[in-house]
Amino acid sequence: MKHRSRPAPAAGRATDPAPGTARTPGRAVRDRAGDPDARWLTALMHAAFFLLLGASLTRFLLRHPGEARTPWIIALSVAIAVLYVIGPVLGSRPTPRSLVWLGVLVAVWMVLVVLAPSFAWCAVPLFFTGLRILPPRAALALVALLTLFVVAAQLRLAEGFDPNLVLAPPAVAAVATAVFVHMQRQAERQRELSERQRELIDDLLRTRRELAATERREGTLAERQRLSMEIHDTLAQGLSSQQMLLQAADRTWDADPATARRHVRTATGIAERNLAEARRFVHDLAPADLAAGGGLEAALHALATRETAQGQGRLTVRCHVEGERHTALPDRVQSALLRIAQGALANVKEHANATEAALTLTHLDDRVVLDIADNGQGFVPTERTGTTGSVRGHGLPAIRARLHQLGGTLTIESVPGEGTVLSAAVPLTAATPPTATEDLV
Repeated sequence: MKHRSRPAPAAGRATDPAPGTARTPGRAVRDRAGDPDARWLTALMHAAFFLLLGASLTRFLLRHPGEARTPWIIALSVAIAVLYVIGPVLGSRPTPRSLVWLGVLVAVWMVLVVLAPSFAWCAVPLFFTGLRILPPRAALALVALLTLFVVAAQLRLAEGFDPNLVLAPPAVAAVATAVFVHMQRQAERQRELSERQRELIDDLLRTRRELAATERREGTLAERQRLSMEIHDTLAQGLSSQQMLLQAADRTWDADPATARRHVRTATGIAERNLAEARRFVHDLAPADLAAGGGLEAALHALATRETAQGQGRLTVRCHVEGERHTALPDRVQSALLRIAQGALANVKEHANATEAALTLTHLDDRVVLDIADNGQGFVPTERTGTTGSVRGHGLPAIRARLHQLGGTLTIESVPGEGTVLSAAVPLTAATPPTATEDLV
């Protein structure tokens, strides 16, 4: 059973400008093209420009029908509309083409304002365009120039001097500039906050991995210390006593056979107790799920249930058994396959970012096969890359080592973004006999 799923694409980091590069107004908005506020403001300004341009042209045609300058006004209106449409194609960065385009656009608008002052209020969207493209000082200079043209145009339309016409355009320009700069700073702060949050999440994940590795190392060292103490207090002491008894029996064999035989019988009793202790060690080192009884199938079901509970909704593990078992599996095969399942699921939890995994045990006539499948992010198996290292740490080498001891094989099917399937096959007739060390693993 193979579970495949493609992970969602990871969000890319916004790149900071090179040292010494001046930040232009709106740089954060441009860098975050997917910002809904930036899209909303851009769409609003585009709509406002064409609405003001259409209203100004309509007002002029209604109030000045049949004048000689009318064809020029219409032609310039069409020209400025075409220029404005071309703007987004050139982009928002201060490149030579965009600067030339902005200069031509402003020049055409100025000519329109000179010929027809009613086109002055088209300057408000031009404020936004200048602030979006130019460096701060140049943008403010352009806003001041456009504001002067607006004031002059309003005074031309007025019958007399009106203070409101002198003060209102600068006020509108100041408000528009302040709103835009505020949005730019908000976008910049939001970008920096997102960067800090991503860095904090990365630090937390790295700390969690380091803590888990430290706990594993400490647990391993503690278990080694416990085993060394037990072996010293039981097997090592018993072997030392046997050695002394046998040496004493050898020295007294000719002179006092009865005493020598007594020493041999005592050494035999110690050997029996040491054998019992050794068997207890082997039993204690066997997987706990197998020691509980029920065989490999029950142990795999218990493992799946336990991993699902520990996943707390983040990972669901299911177990399936296919085929009929004709003969009882050797203990070493059951132990190895259960350890392989545990190691593979540990890899899934640590590396795969999977939400589902499946353990499938298949009984065949001449072999038993354990498949571990997940719907995680996948990886490139080492066989394909031609490297000797493992992209998943020590998990896969440990699995291969266990299978090699049993004469089995490991097959890996994985593609980045499409999950992973590990297939461990163990023959039931030609498995390599285990050594004493392998029984303890």
